Amino acid sequence: MNRHNVIDELQSIQSRLYRVARRILVSHEESQDCVQDIMVKILERKEIAEQAKSIEAYAITMVKNQSMDRLKSKQAGFLRIEERLLEDVVSAEEELDETFSSAQRLRKVDDAVQHLPEKQRLVWQLRDVEGYDFEEIESIMDMNASAVRVMLSRARKAIRTQILGENENES
Repeated sequence: MNRHNVIDELQSIQSRLYRVARRILVSHEESQDCVQDIMVKILERKEIAEQAKSIEAYAITMVKNQSMDRLKSKQAGFLRIEERLLEDVVSAEEELDETFSSAQRLRKVDDAVQHLPEKQRLVWQLRDVEGYDFEEIESIMDMNASAVRVMLSRARKAIRTQILGENENES
């Protein structure tokens, strides 16, 4: 695989890489930096990427690991959920009432997802948001098939429970 093929492959998955980084880091800027760093690393070490079964799985694994490292090393700084909620509130105020209720539902789901343990959140995102099949998730997360299915089931149940609990509290 030549350099242009690797670049084309990376460009085609760039938005997926960004969404994985954004889910972990929350900050738009941190997520973009992380994806850019990973793309540069893969281009510098293209022979390693060529040995991987899937450049996409390899890149997502690298993004996930670097995002976790950035989060742990506090490089993400004070940019957390507040930034995301502020963006949601500003956009919701500009929309019509029915769009507002839609944004409110999305915020509830996002809030429920933010309360999930990290691995459950990543498995949920890879399966339900990104549309990966279970084999790809197994490869990315380095887990067996049953563990991925159990984690996804628990994540979905936790999201459902939290949203239904909030709806009952509002009534």
